[in-house]
Amino acid sequence: MPLATPAQYAELLDAARAGGYAIPAINVSSSSTLNAAVLGFVTAGSDGIVQVSRGGGDFAAGPSKDRPLGVRALADYAAAVAEQVPILVVPHGDPCPPDDLDSFLRPLLAESRARRQRGGQPLLLSQMFDGSSLPLDQNLAIAAPLLAQCAAADVILEVEIGAVGGEEDGIRGDESNGRLYSTPEEALADVDALGSGERGRYLLSATFGNVHGHYQPGKVALRPSILGEIQQAVTARHGERAAFDFVFHGGSGSTPEEIAEAVSYGVVKMNLDSDAQYAYTRAVADHMFVNYAGVVRADCGIGDKRAYDPRTWGRSAEQTMAARVVEACHQLGSAGRSLTGHAPRPPRA
Repeated sequence: MPLATPAQYAELLDAARAGGYAIPAINVSSSSTLNAAVLGFVTAGSDGIVQVSRGGGDFAAGPSKDRPLGVRALADYAAAVAEQVPILVVPHGDPCPPDDLDSFLRPLLAESRARRQRGGQPLLLSQMFDGSSLPLDQNLAIAAPLLAQCAAADVILEVEIGAVGGEEDGIRGDESNGRLYSTPEEALADVDALGSGERGRYLLSATFGNVHGHYQPGKVALRPSILGEIQQAVTARHGERAAFDFVFHGGSGSTPEEIAEAVSYGVVKMNLDSDAQYAYTRAVADHMFVNYAGVVRADCGIGDKRAYDPRTWGRSAEQTMAARVVEACHQLGSAGRSLTGHAPRPPRA
């Protein structure tokens, strides 16, 4: 079926919130990794989000290094792939810091607006502005007009308060002064600046110790209960309608218990990048080690075309990454809950 429409995306988020589960959002940077993500969604019977960061757009753009071009290419490829699968696929633009708004987020939003005006779908159904490097008042001052512009294009805005640690796309999060943990006061300021849906729908990445990347046990101290405290403070002041749709950033390496607790407080979207990257690359490494004589023309040999053909090791990589996506769907509770009614594929005998 075609890519999800804006109305279907809203319905998908509402269903996740009401059903107590979250939608997996998988970072992709090529047609192959996008295929892997979609294969995982289909296998699990889950709707899903494919998202492209600035670095992913840069990689997909090839020699041009035109990030928005790379995102457009992958979003259009996703639309072609989605025509042939029985689940909903949602394209999303991943974090854009303030310095790149004019070179990344705004051009992509302009493309969505132009497509909408022609009667088509937005290029992306949601985009993230990451203003976490700024003081909160400056962050929200930029986010407010962006929200209005997104709403006019039927695009959902994603924003962040606090700061996710680790590094993503070459940007290291500010882990100082407790910024890994958002506060109810910051969340209340967010509602004051952006409203609670009446000015346009948005998703909120409120931090609770999240860190990009994958670390040894004990390195990351997640406190999902912070999300519960934020929801309680906001609904006490503004009513249940103001409850947030949360996003869980830095989901790789999290325990099933941490994921379940975060979802119980209103997480409707969880990002998965590092674990998916590792699954993809590990399969490639396994293939190269096992088939070394075939992929390397050593000792005047000719190698084995069946071993070094990118379709061979690429297919293995896609299948391994897809398996990690299936695992994420089960952890988040989205498996078997596609709005299309698609059931999970039975395991192979």
